[in-house]
Amino acid sequence: MNTTTRRSFFPRPPSRGKMLLLYSGGLDTSCILKWCIKQGYNVYAFIANLGQDQDFDYAKSQALKIGATDVFIEDLRHTFVKDYIFPSIQGNARYENKYLLGTSLARYPIAERAVTLAQENNIETIGHGSTSKGNDQVRFELSLRSLDPTINICSPWKDPKFSTKFKGRNDLLSYARSHCIIIPTNNSTYSMDENIFHTSYESGILEDPACSPSEDMFKINSLEKSPEKSEHIIIYFERGVPVKVYNSCKDINIEGCPVKILSYLNKLGSKHGVGRIDMVENRFTGMKSRGVYETPGGTILREAHIDLESICMDREVKNIRDMITVPFSRKIYNGFWFSPEMELMLNSIIFSQKNINGQVNLKIYKGNVIVMGRSSPTSLYNNKVVSMDTESETSIVQGFIDVHSLRLKMSNNFERKK
Repeated sequence: MNTTTRRSFFPRPPSRGKMLLLYSGGLDTSCILKWCIKQGYNVYAFIANLGQDQDFDYAKSQALKIGATDVFIEDLRHTFVKDYIFPSIQGNARYENKYLLGTSLARYPIAERAVTLAQENNIETIGHGSTSKGNDQVRFELSLRSLDPTINICSPWKDPKFSTKFKGRNDLLSYARSHCIIIPTNNSTYSMDENIFHTSYESGILEDPACSPSEDMFKINSLEKSPEKSEHIIIYFERGVPVKVYNSCKDINIEGCPVKILSYLNKLGSKHGVGRIDMVENRFTGMKSRGVYETPGGTILREAHIDLESICMDREVKNIRDMITVPFSRKIYNGFWFSPEMELMLNSIIFSQKNINGQVNLKIYKGNVIVMGRSSPTSLYNNKVVSMDTESETSIVQGFIDVHSLRLKMSNNFERKK
C-alpha cells in the first residue's frame, strides 16, 4: 500500500491551531499531549522548573517523541520564591490553620509564564491536565482568564470525548502502551507533587483518612531518625522578607539569593523532621480531601517571621493585618491571585511589613522550631517603659482604667434595674 493510500484511510484531523500544554512528563499529561495532537492541535509543551526533582532533558526528549512541535523548559524558581512564596510568608498565609499552600502558590508562576509564552509565540490555546475534581483546574483557568481574557483554554478532563475514553489510570496506561509512550515506573500507592516550597501527597491509600502513610513515603526525616543534637540559626529579615540565614553551629552563611535561602532551610528542616502535616481540607470545588504535606523551610520561615512581627509591628496594624490573613490564605488556595481583591490585600500586607526588620534566633530540634530571642533596629519594645524596676505614672493608669470601666459599670447597673 503506498503512502497516498494510507493517508486516505487515516486522514489527519483539521488543524485546530497551536496549543501550549502545561506538561509535567507524567502519565496524564503524556497521554493528553498525544490525544491533543490527534485532535488536530499543533502542540508545544511547557515544563516549569519550580525546584522539583526531575530530569528535564529526559522529559523534553519524551515530549518530542510523542509528537510535540517544541518544548519550552523555564526555570521559574527565583520568580516563584521571590514573587509568590515570600509574599505568602509576609502575610503569614496558612489555609485552614495548617496548610502552607505550596501547591496552590506554584500554579501562579506557571500560569503567568504560560500566558507570556503563548503571546510571544502566537499560540491561541493553553491546555492543562488538571482533573475535574481538583482545585488546580480552578487555579489555572482563573489565572489564565485574568491574565489574558482572549486565550482559549483546553481542559481534556472536562471534555466528554476524553473523559468517556479514559475512566482512570488503567485506561491511560493502555493508551500509553498502544502509542509507545514510555512512562517512568512508579509503584506508589499515592500521587506526589513537589516544588521548592513543599512536597504534597494525596490519592491512592491516602484517600482513606484513617490510613496512616508509610514512613518510606516521606522525604523529611521522622522524629526518630532526626539528629539528637539541635542546630542554632539566625534568620535576618528586611521589610518582612528573609535576606540571610546564619548557622552558628557550622558557621554557614547564606545571604541574598531567595532560592539559596529557602533551599538551605529546606535541607536543615528536612534533616530535623520539621514541617510535616496530615490534614483533611475543604477543596474549593466543594469536597473534602486528605492531603499530607512537607514544608520544612516554609515552616521555619513562618515561625521566625511571626515572632519578629511581635516586636516590630504596631498593635492596631497587626489587628487589621491579621484580619486579612485568613481571606488572603483562602484566596491563594481558591485560585484568585490575579484578582482585584488580591491586589488590595498584597498592597496592605506589604505596607504592614515596612518596619519588620531584624533577626530571630532559632533552635531547630526534633520537629520543633524554637525561638530563642529576637532583636530589631525598628523595635517598638521599650525596656524603660515596661520594666518592673521603674516607677509608673499611677494617675495616668488609673484614669485609663476609669474610662474603660465606665461602659461596664453602666451596663451592669442597667441589668440590675431590670
